[in-house]
Amino acid sequence: MTDFEKYIQRYLDLIPSENWLEELKLVGEKTVSLYSYLTEEQSKFAYTEGKWTLKEVLLHLSDTERVFQYRILAIARGEKSELPGFDEENYAANSFANDRSLESLLEEYQLVRKSSQILLETLNHSILNNVGKANGNEISVETICQLIVGHNIHHLNVVEERYLPEL
Repeated sequence: MTDFEKYIQRYLDLIPSENWLEELKLVGEKTVSLYSYLTEEQSKFAYTEGKWTLKEVLLHLSDTERVFQYRILAIARGEKSELPGFDEENYAANSFANDRSLESLLEEYQLVRKSSQILLETLNHSILNNVGKANGNEISVETICQLIVGHNIHHLNVVEERYLPEL
C-alpha cells in the first residue's frame, strides 16, 4: 500500500456502511445540526493556538468538497490531464471565514452538500471505476465520492473530541 493509499484509507475507514451515498446525507445532517447549536461567539473558538476555528473547519469542509466535486466531474467526464492538488492551510488562511457569519457559512455548506448529492446521485454507475490523476496520485471516481464522506466524518469527530468539550 502506498503512502497515499494509507493516507486516504484513514478517511475511508470512518464510513460506517457500504452505502456512502446515504452516509453523505447523514453526516451532512449531523454537521448542520451540530453547527446550528453554536453561537456566533462559540464558532470563533479554536481549541489551541494555531488550530482552525470552528468557522474555519466548516468552510474547510465546503472548500474541500468543492475540490472533490471538480475532481469527480472531471474524471467522470473523461479528463485525461492531471488535476492539481490544493494546500488546505493556504486555503484556510485566505478564506476569511472568521469575518463571515456562522449563518452564511452554514448556508454555504448546505448548498455545497446539496450540489454534491445531486452530482453523486446522477453519476452513471459505469463510471464509478473511472480513474484519473489528482495531486500526483491515481484515484477513482468512487474513491473521491467516499472521501467526501470520510473527510467530513473525520472533521466532525475532531470537533466533537477537541472543540466541544472546551466550549
